[in-house]
Amino acid sequence: MESDQVRNKQVIFRDYVSGCIRESDMYIATDSVKIKLQSGTKGVLVKNLYLSCDPYMRMRMKNLPADFFMKPFAPGSPIVGRGVAKVLESEHPEFKEGDIVWGMTGWEEYSLITSTDTLFKIQDRDIPLSYYLGILGMPGLTAYAGFYEICSPKKGEFVFVSAASGAVGQLVGQFAKLSGCYVVGSAGTKDKVDLLKHKFGFDDAFNYKEEPDLNAALKRYFPEGIDIYFENVGGKMLDAVLLNMRPRGRISACGMISQYNLEQPDGVNNLMHIIYKRIRIEGFVVSDYYDQYPKYLEMVLKYIREGKIVYVEDVADGLENAPAALVGLFNGNNIGKQIVAVASE
Repeated sequence: MESDQVRNKQVIFRDYVSGCIRESDMYIATDSVKIKLQSGTKGVLVKNLYLSCDPYMRMRMKNLPADFFMKPFAPGSPIVGRGVAKVLESEHPEFKEGDIVWGMTGWEEYSLITSTDTLFKIQDRDIPLSYYLGILGMPGLTAYAGFYEICSPKKGEFVFVSAASGAVGQLVGQFAKLSGCYVVGSAGTKDKVDLLKHKFGFDDAFNYKEEPDLNAALKRYFPEGIDIYFENVGGKMLDAVLLNMRPRGRISACGMISQYNLEQPDGVNNLMHIIYKRIRIEGFVVSDYYDQYPKYLEMVLKYIREGKIVYVEDVADGLENAPAALVGLFNGNNIGKQIVAVASE
């Protein structure tokens, strides 16, 4: 092996997936990577420190149509996702050796990043670096845009958050409380429900797995109806929410994790409520709001430093544990934001 190359452990995507994802849909391999860049490439070589496990990654394991808004993973190549990394070598004028960045990278020890449009330099180092995959990264900006920009909350409104203990939901609930709203969340275990009520400050929470009738459950927690629903789940939950929305309610459609492993998605039967209740539903992807990131960062850093917002992470140690961590998202194994710790700085 040449002296300017290092061994590079990688998580390889095996092939397009039908049904529920399994750890065997990914495998660990070792390649080599050059640690010296050719001049003029405008790329950066990074050492990955933390990797993010996100539900949307399941969609990229399908053979998606060409006009879909995201591209599928390439079979036989490393999984791609957001990460925090240290720049080892740079031919790009905005990044230099030693910079810490977050953005799209490979599920591997070292990555050559040639598309730097979504790469952000980390300036504030008094906050844990892993937070840039959660509260200070894509999930945080998602919660901010979906709640403030789309739902335009008003003090005293009734807010419901599904998948509320996850990377995005835990923040939406806290933003709702800071806005003077009444907020209830749903989660899948007693421990997660306790977390919502006692750590994140939700007014109430319930375990959706213990509710045989979601419509009845929502009527119990929202006797006056729901003004804002932050949608992370889809399917039967969305159907029940539509029955309980108040006139001119707003639904911010962030994700639908209950549907990602299904070949035939669940139907939604209560769409007529959108008409006569004048409900507004708006879907979005976080890249629509990248220009808002500096504004969001200024707001949320202040909240973190003042202790007004807390954040919970679930950390898997080692690249070899990344497949299990990703699969675990769809079994509800994680408590808080799921990340993978790859290396120390």
